[in-house]
Amino acid sequence: MRTFIISIAILLLKALTVSAQLPIVYLPPNASVHFRSPEPVQYVDISSCSIAGDIPLKNVVRLKYIPDSLSKDKAGFPKNAVVTIAGESFLAQYLIVYMPNPETQTQTNIEILPEHTTPVDIGGISLSQHKLKDYALQFIGDKPKGHFAKSKAFGLEGRVSQIATLGDYIFLDVSWANRTNLKYDIDEIRFKIRDKKVNKASNVQEVEIRPEFSLYKSPGFQKHYRNVFVFKKFSFPGNKMLDIEMTEKQISGRYITLSLKYAAILNADTM
Repeated sequence: MRTFIISIAILLLKALTVSAQLPIVYLPPNASVHFRSPEPVQYVDISSCSIAGDIPLKNVVRLKYIPDSLSKDKAGFPKNAVVTIAGESFLAQYLIVYMPNPETQTQTNIEILPEHTTPVDIGGISLSQHKLKDYALQFIGDKPKGHFAKSKAFGLEGRVSQIATLGDYIFLDVSWANRTNLKYDIDEIRFKIRDKKVNKASNVQEVEIRPEFSLYKSPGFQKHYRNVFVFKKFSFPGNKMLDIEMTEKQISGRYITLSLKYAAILNADTM
């Protein structure tokens, strides 16, 4: 009997030790708790059916107790639970504790801090959006050394000022200038690989590629617009070009195309 009691005590001690290692978040019965992630959330697991959770925004996890849940302790309160949140490059766990009558205001806006995370490698994701943004900001902060492609059309000027590679990623620093007094409302910016020379008798073959990340949104600009576009590594033969095409929202609107040679990408600097 004594051995049995000691064994139970050891198991309880281990359970308490594991729980003690996790940050505690108190969850009241009539409020939601929101976790703010530095990266888009990829996965959430809740160890108890007493708690409902969802992802209302790509980097926000919301938790709330379910009334009349069956998962309760001897006192009639919902049992403690562990919530696991996975970003693109990290895993975070928290111990959720029921707070029936909080004497002080319960914190309902939780920031996932680096000290609460463990690095993970999720297949198919090399760099997180957060990391890509950091590198893109560093890249755009560098002074352009020249231009790799430039074009003029309809009072617009465009240029590719910088190209760099980082592992399996290609960074393009592209800027446009509007020399007219009419604001340019961007419809879309597209990237296409197409034949360098096209015969009239042949069909034009082009392949559209999409960036993994862009530093800024593209609503429109009055005079100047600059952005960094990040692509997963790609290649194309020397008889083709990479076209960067920007079009305007208006019907028969202005457009401008920049054509980039593959040699420029092959000779790009490394970050």
